[in-house]
Amino acid sequence: MRQNMIFRSLVVAGVIAGAAAGGYVAQHSVTPDFASAANTPSTTAAAAVQPGARAAVPDFTSIVEEAGAAVVNVSVVGKAEKTAGPAVPELDPSNPFYEFFRQFRGQIPRGEQSPVQGLGSGFIVRSDGLILTNAHVVAEANTVTVKLTDKREFKAKVLGIDKPSDVAVIKIEATNLPTVKIDKSDDVRVGEWVLAIGSPYGFDNTVTSGIVSAKARALPGDTYVPFIQTDVAVNPGNSGGPLFNMKGEVIGINSQIYSRSGGYQGLSFAVPIDVALKVQDQLLQSGRVTRGRLGVGIQDVNQALADSFGLKKTAGALVSSVEKDGPAAKAGIEPGDVIVRYNGAEVATSAQLPVLVSNTKPGDTAKLDVVRKGDSKRIDVTVGELKADKVAAADTSAEQGRLGMAVRPLSPQERQQVGVAGGVVVENVSGAAATAGIQPGDVILSVNNTPIKNVEQLQQLVAKAGKRVALLIQREDAKVYVPIDLG
Repeated sequence: MRQNMIFRSLVVAGVIAGAAAGGYVAQHSVTPDFASAANTPSTTAAAAVQPGARAAVPDFTSIVEEAGAAVVNVSVVGKAEKTAGPAVPELDPSNPFYEFFRQFRGQIPRGEQSPVQGLGSGFIVRSDGLILTNAHVVAEANTVTVKLTDKREFKAKVLGIDKPSDVAVIKIEATNLPTVKIDKSDDVRVGEWVLAIGSPYGFDNTVTSGIVSAKARALPGDTYVPFIQTDVAVNPGNSGGPLFNMKGEVIGINSQIYSRSGGYQGLSFAVPIDVALKVQDQLLQSGRVTRGRLGVGIQDVNQALADSFGLKKTAGALVSSVEKDGPAAKAGIEPGDVIVRYNGAEVATSAQLPVLVSNTKPGDTAKLDVVRKGDSKRIDVTVGELKADKVAAADTSAEQGRLGMAVRPLSPQERQQVGVAGGVVVENVSGAAATAGIQPGDVILSVNNTPIKNVEQLQQLVAKAGKRVALLIQREDAKVYVPIDLG
């Protein structure tokens, strides 16, 4: 009890002193003076420039009232996991207990299939039910349910998933839905107030606030996203929810937290909305996301490396390796080159270069300013295409809308390994196909006994099918027909 009182006293003392204590101060009106100051722009400006002046506490109520209805709860049911049952030993027939266990083996529970459930958030970007969320929220889902603030629930269709950016597009069948307003991520300023709405731990439409802590933050394993870092309280279930600025416009999708406990510890990261919208457009238009590739390994430039390479400042991306016959190698890029500008944009750190390159259309020419042995050079590179490990397509193709799965052609090496001349491989699966037992990695050989040569043929055959379809699949060394109810 004493510890709680001390903590409460410290918080109040911080508020009285005028410190902007993150989300706590923003959500608690302390005095009438603060509340009125929040609605007076001149008072806010004066507080920002006058030393010792009390900082105005922003009022988020209008943002929540206007945008809250466009934020949704996303619940998923994933692939079933087999729970462990009592162990029944496999015994040699000569063992004296063999007959005992053989007799009772069928009466002992062997474990049950337990579906995996998860929660996340999302927000409506189009009044006809188009919703943005995180890829990791829906990537392994068999069924996706969206719940609105008016308590209506809809089964959602996964239109597209892009794991590198952690962005997913889903859709519900509804009309005249409330939508969010969107702003450019480039306009975000470090230190500005921001607001998150989501469903942490299943508590629908929870509102938290804080400030932008940093921009263009690179995280391990997330090379292609310049994350917005905030100190907004984000917890499991907030994933996929919107990050708003003070104008009530979405500037990001809350995606990750840095935590040693699994809960909020002051470090939250959001996918910039500009990145998310580019992914959305590509998924809806072409069914996949294309990214540019140079074919180089890079690292940061520290002071010791700057001195070694004769650089005037510790900036740029140092090329540590060049892929043989890759785009950079063909253009003449060499190990030891320091890339300082890309198409006119300054490359201050190595983390900035992958983002710039990935946003370049494959086949376009990029102009690189490099420093080589102290001399500046301009090198033109024809950008290649990054081959993703998994390609999740959009619902513009028939087989995803009806079957609920994303597929891709087999590479020549995969066809040789599997021993087939045609077919497509399943990359991601949900809906009807998942219910029927289709799994990622399955190779679809035919539809209703018509051999499949490519993705387009699969789309056409499924589009013409009736309420049911039979797929011949190959899983490892076995081939089996799988009937699917298309509804």
